[in-house]
Amino acid sequence: MQTITWDQFTTVEIRVGTVMHVEPFPEARRPAYRITVDFGSDIGIRRTSAQVTTLYAPEELVGRQVVGVVNFPPKQIGPMMSEFLLAGFYREDGAVVLAIPERAVPDGAKLG
Repeated sequence: MQTITWDQFTTVEIRVGTVMHVEPFPEARRPAYRITVDFGSDIGIRRTSAQVTTLYAPEELVGRQVVGVVNFPPKQIGPMMSEFLLAGFYREDGAVVLAIPERAVPDGAKLG
């Protein structure tokens, strides 16, 4: 494991947002959704692609708060531009379990 300094950690913008919209992403190489999240007034609405189809149906995700890294540069994923990284943990079977706040917090709240 590589160690980092506190100053390096503080440059990562890990924020909470509320899922507004989820749709299938059939153009993805592996099963995925297109996910739209509201990160509050300072950051706004961002979109990403996420391979979370094994454990989550679209209707389960809408309205749920999620955690994302919002200061990576945009990344082209097939025909869409990903604007943040949705945080999650891989299980042994490869399924992704989302990182979510234990209780509701304001959209845009920063981990720290």
